[in-house]
Amino acid sequence: MPTFFVGAETTTSTMTQATSRIAELRPELEQIAAANGCELVHVELKGGVLRLILDKPEGGVTLADCEVVSKQSSAYLDVADFGRSRYVLEVSSPGLDRELYKPADVERFLGRLARVAFTEPEGGKKKTIVGRLQELHPGESEGEARVVVTDDKTGERTEVLWKDIRNARLEIEL
Repeated sequence: MPTFFVGAETTTSTMTQATSRIAELRPELEQIAAANGCELVHVELKGGVLRLILDKPEGGVTLADCEVVSKQSSAYLDVADFGRSRYVLEVSSPGLDRELYKPADVERFLGRLARVAFTEPEGGKKKTIVGRLQELHPGESEGEARVVVTDDKTGERTEVLWKDIRNARLEIEL
């Protein structure tokens, strides 16, 4: 998974302020990625690291893609005065075992093997299924979308509301 770093560490107090700005800055970061033939699939700020995850549906993200998006995003973040202190900017691909961040990701990878961790609505029991992403039924809101997963070992079909999914990630198949 290509990764390109810019910057250094930051303090916790400024990270809280910076987190509130991510939604404001995301549209421009998406445009930077799109101008370079990539899609910005996720942005997160954790422990002084601003992580941009790129994808390129036709062929995969290269180190060169990460480098150019990193340089352009860094310049934009400087102009936008993001993070009044130091932080690390990390730009990478989602990897082979990519996380599925939204129902549209599930739709894109229907038929693929995934690990889906969720909380059962009745009783709150945590459960994990490794199986094929079979169907996606849109809901009135993103959280109401229903994901159907067929357990790879038992063949049992499980339907889960997107809002109940704690984490969904593709499994590596070789």
